[in-house]
Amino acid sequence: MSDLWVFGYGSLMWRPGFDHVEARPATLNGYRRCFCIYSVHHRGSDERPGLVLGLDRGGSCRGMAFRVPARAARQTLIYLRAREQVKGVYREASVALEIHGLPGQVTGLAFIAERAHPSYAGRLPISTQARLIRAARGLSGANLDYFASTLEHLTVLGFRERELERVGVAAGPMLTRGNGRDRSARIKGLVSACQGERVSVRHIAPSERKRFIHRLKLGAG
Repeated sequence: MSDLWVFGYGSLMWRPGFDHVEARPATLNGYRRCFCIYSVHHRGSDERPGLVLGLDRGGSCRGMAFRVPARAARQTLIYLRAREQVKGVYREASVALEIHGLPGQVTGLAFIAERAHPSYAGRLPISTQARLIRAARGLSGANLDYFASTLEHLTVLGFRERELERVGVAAGPMLTRGNGRDRSARIKGLVSACQGERVSVRHIAPSERKRFIHRLKLGAG
């Protein structure tokens, strides 16, 4: 196995969780970053789904590309599948990346939103995205923390995501600004205040996801 490039467009950008020898800004054409995945594990629950990012068809996306040495590629794949494929909602794809500082295109791994999965939300109205995000909480914490961290790190990288910024305004003006304890306190207060809000989301039976769970075990044997 050769060196592995992994494309991060959400939490992988600031918390990859795997060893790598190089990290560079990169662009993926043909896909856009958006909140198109219902989360009932990391950032939500069956009773109160949240939203997490996916790569959906159309447009382009700027993110980070991480180079994993060949000796660590298999273990990295196992880690990524355990992290990203809890519900099998992403499709592993080999994609052509334009990596800053490197000529031509480089083939890398990206996790693409699976439109056939019952947790695929599609392009929801801004107001619906905001209502889902600002009240949901999962095993990895508040959905709004995930959202705020995404905007913060995109800003650090110099990326503008106007649709995500509009979601932030709708979720709660000023609540995603700042950092540290002040922002955490504001987010905690908003999540608590919005617990009574309801958004109509179709209930997804666990059996509907079963045909996608094999993705968690790919290459683990």
